[in-house]
Amino acid sequence: MTREELELLVNTNIMNLGHDVFDKLERLMDDTLITNEKFNLTAIKDKESFRELMIYDSLTVLKYINFADKEAIDVGTGAGYPGLPLALATSGKFTLLDSTKKKIDHINEYAKNNEIDNAVGVSARAEEYALKNREKYDYVISRAVAQLNVLLELCIPLLKENGIFIAMKGAKAEEEIKQACNALKKLNCEVVEINRINLPLSKEERNIILIKKLAITNNRYPRKYNEIKAKPL
Repeated sequence: MTREELELLVNTNIMNLGHDVFDKLERLMDDTLITNEKFNLTAIKDKESFRELMIYDSLTVLKYINFADKEAIDVGTGAGYPGLPLALATSGKFTLLDSTKKKIDHINEYAKNNEIDNAVGVSARAEEYALKNREKYDYVISRAVAQLNVLLELCIPLLKENGIFIAMKGAKAEEEIKQACNALKKLNCEVVEINRINLPLSKEERNIILIKKLAITNNRYPRKYNEIKAKPL
């Protein structure tokens, strides 16, 4: 995917973004790929694939969610995706959470150097961060981090009541939702929308699952990660 193709496809299929936004996204991509040579950020190393699988994929959320004047957290952000592209494209305020400190240090340095004042990286485990940040966010986002029944326990406590958890999943989304029925019930939330799309060039299937938090989360959740992993809800 070329820069021109990315711009056309985003503006046609997702939402209209200014030319300057795509300039910023290109700089972000270049920086990620350069840094990737020093330490591992992503397995995708060529620009053509990166534009589709990292940038376009991250921006697909904007077709369904308006982040304007809202507070969101990207759980398991890794190299900063989808959080950084979303911060560059919207006026929402984004926390980028990951347990790997060197990735978060890089994100914060990049944000500072490029005057991205609506994104901040935090180095912490999700289950530990949730203990002091319960019911804080309008939106929680997670992209390709863990099975949905595990993700729910990590992410739902961070949401405000009536907030939305955005689970970005691949082709096995329906199967994961079935496995997560008990977790959805115990955590007082429900699936309100499943948006199935195919990426424009690779045709890879994506599912953007919107899950609404119906009531305050019981204080027993989230448990310690080894408990969550050993015995998902």
